[in-house]
Amino acid sequence: MKQFLEFLGFLALLQGSGGLVYELTGKLRWGVTQRWAVLDGYELYVSIALIVLGLALFAAADSRRAR
Repeated sequence: MKQFLEFLGFLALLQGSGGLVYELTGKLRWGVTQRWAVLDGYELYVSIALIVLGLALFAAADSRRAR
């Protein structure tokens, strides 16, 4: 379970940082946030939320390791 949480955290952090880089620089358009039409206008907020979610998943995985 710990490795699964770390994997999901890595994916969320990767997608969030990719979306944030695209929103700030206009380069590297490969993230999920640019592909979904539902998120038009909210890409920056979704990218930040994905980064926070990734960090939270890493913290949850770390707490599973301590037990």
